[in-house]
Amino acid sequence: MFNYIYKLFFIVFLFYQSSLYSKSTSFNNFDSKDLSNYFSGIVAFENKKNSEALKFFNSSRVLLEQHDPYLKRYITTLVLEKNVPEAIKVIKKNKTKDNINFFDAYLLLILDNLKENDIEKAYENSNHIYKFAQQDRLNAAILETLRQYIFVFKEKKIVNKKNFGNLSLIAETFQLCYLDDPNTGKYFLNLINKNESDYTRYIYFYLSYLAQKKKIDEAQEIISEIDYINSTLLLSQGKSWIENNQFDKFESVFQCQDHNHIISEFLFLISNLYSFQDNYERSNFYLYLSYFSNPKFKYNLSLVAENYYFNKDYEKSKKILKNFNKRDNFYFWYRIKKEAQIISKQKNDKESLKFISSEFNKINKPNNKMIFDLANFYKNSKNYEAAIKYYTKIINNIDQDTDIKSDLLYRRGGSFERKEDYKNADKDLLESLSINPDDAYVLNYLAYSWLERNYKIDQAITMLEKAYNARSDDPYIIDSLGWAYYLTSDFQQAENYLKRAVELMPDDPIVNDHYGDILWKLDQKIQARYFWKNVLRMKDVDEEIIKKIKDKLIYGPKNS
Repeated sequence: MFNYIYKLFFIVFLFYQSSLYSKSTSFNNFDSKDLSNYFSGIVAFENKKNSEALKFFNSSRVLLEQHDPYLKRYITTLVLEKNVPEAIKVIKKNKTKDNINFFDAYLLLILDNLKENDIEKAYENSNHIYKFAQQDRLNAAILETLRQYIFVFKEKKIVNKKNFGNLSLIAETFQLCYLDDPNTGKYFLNLINKNESDYTRYIYFYLSYLAQKKKIDEAQEIISEIDYINSTLLLSQGKSWIENNQFDKFESVFQCQDHNHIISEFLFLISNLYSFQDNYERSNFYLYLSYFSNPKFKYNLSLVAENYYFNKDYEKSKKILKNFNKRDNFYFWYRIKKEAQIISKQKNDKESLKFISSEFNKINKPNNKMIFDLANFYKNSKNYEAAIKYYTKIINNIDQDTDIKSDLLYRRGGSFERKEDYKNADKDLLESLSINPDDAYVLNYLAYSWLERNYKIDQAITMLEKAYNARSDDPYIIDSLGWAYYLTSDFQQAENYLKRAVELMPDDPIVNDHYGDILWKLDQKIQARYFWKNVLRMKDVDEEIIKKIKDKLIYGPKNS
């Protein structure tokens, strides 16, 4: 309560002191109730309680419409509450008062112009937005790219453009698609074959393009190389449509020749950038704008659900997930999987596993992706017997030695290892390495398992050095190598590696435990106890590790 009052006082103070916060220099026109609601709305907004903020803002509209910096908050809140039309309405109302002097307001006006097919007006408003875009590099890039799109819509030709790297490459590809240019296919292939970034999303849009062009053979050839297990959600859905001859599905949700659909995909790209930066609220802002531009493409809402999930707003995440039904088979399974994860967070792993198992059993013909996900759920819930059963189902259906088979053997081998069935664990992990001998994570897992068993130590070190050369910044591999040197009594070398592992992963109990052991061997016992005590301060540490640490604090390591 104190913090709330303090924040409120601070905001009021700023409001009175700075002309930036008001076009008016007096509050005589407003009663105390207006002010109270308004300031309460600001506090709720800053605490990301958007529904609550909106109630307060709606109760103080008289004040709100006089102060454009806070109008911005109101607009943002409306968008985040999925009411983009109302946000646009408010902007239009205040435009006559010259009260919309911020980037987002003109962005929404442009989107409204495009929805109304008023390309000229959209271009005009894109000129007004210039002065507000220069304050932010990303906003400047968004504006320039948006203007390129609008120019193409207006003039039906590609504009001489500024280069914003991959953002421009993606934009040009979709612009060519909009113009139905014969080079569209080449640009899509160039985009999806770039190695420096993950552009698998655009394989879906290439499939969509091919489906609309009736180039079915080409589309089928592409999906033949795609496996459900390691493909994205969107791509899996597209592959499913082609396999079931549902080519019309592509056009029902996205059309290159619809400028609103093009802009919707552009806005999704921006939202993804913000999500990658952990700016979930700004990401959702652009996602809802994307959905406004093309409500048919509901699959983008999966990122909204993810954003809410990562922000620990589980109820809102569940609400968004209800947009996916059984007709969207892969997205419906995604919904089930995400709801199971939420149950795990809100209740426990047992209830989560019970839910997803029940839903899985209702599926008539589950594909490998669904079986794979269920196996992972069992493994993460430490039900290794069931995990092995489902991994085996998939492995038995794979004839060739592929990266996918290597990964499945790695996962099943890890499950065997957790069951202490070391014979089958080693067999699977070694077979995985026979397929992919340079896989750093398999090398690390098998080698660490051998270290824990005091088995083939020299060979384990050789494997870990190979893994380290491939992934020298991976803290788990660094920890394993450091621990290997510890077991061979090379304590100084061990300390060099474990110190780096702790720096990279300061909240990992195993790493802190290992580092404490090494410091003890180097006669730095006070420092050793510090890192052991650090483990006891961590959350969700296994009881077995806690007991071991408490013994060390009294007696030191067993082999000391």
